[in-house]
Amino acid sequence: MSGLIHIYTGDGKGKTSAATGLAVRCAGSGRKVLYAQFLKKEDSCELPMLDQLAGIERMRCEKCFGFTFQMSEETKKEARRFYTEYFQSVVEKVAGENAASYGLLVLDELVTAYAADLVEWERVLEFLQQKPEELEIAMTGRNAMPELIELADYVSEIRKVKHPFDRGIGARRGIEM
Repeated sequence: MSGLIHIYTGDGKGKTSAATGLAVRCAGSGRKVLYAQFLKKEDSCELPMLDQLAGIERMRCEKCFGFTFQMSEETKKEARRFYTEYFQSVVEKVAGENAASYGLLVLDELVTAYAADLVEWERVLEFLQQKPEELEIAMTGRNAMPELIELADYVSEIRKVKHPFDRGIGARRGIEM
């Protein structure tokens, strides 16, 4: 069975939830999952639950630089170095001699990091083009670039119709984070 590439994109709520559900389903089938988040703090409520599930391994992202639209140019440069190195460590974990052991790789918010130029595009594209054959990959984030969409087998756009944030209601623990 060849692994395929999934993208959950758009401005609506539920991209991470969709990828997390896929991770749970894959682990439930007995396959091993590697789950890596970009751009987020370690405070999302799904993370402690994922840590408890057999078959799901999580790579922690040790730094968060805030929202991309609030970053200075210097912060963006630092973030790009950090996220590129982090991405490379994820790739090394699922490639090479470990390639056959993982069934699914979740790259949460990589699409956003890519669109904001906070990870080296060439490395991401090269990995996706040369990924281990059996590895399924799920990526999430806003503003999926055409080259990512072209490489993907599934692209789901989650569109906001209405959201409490528009009324000044921030992210709520256990619901949006």
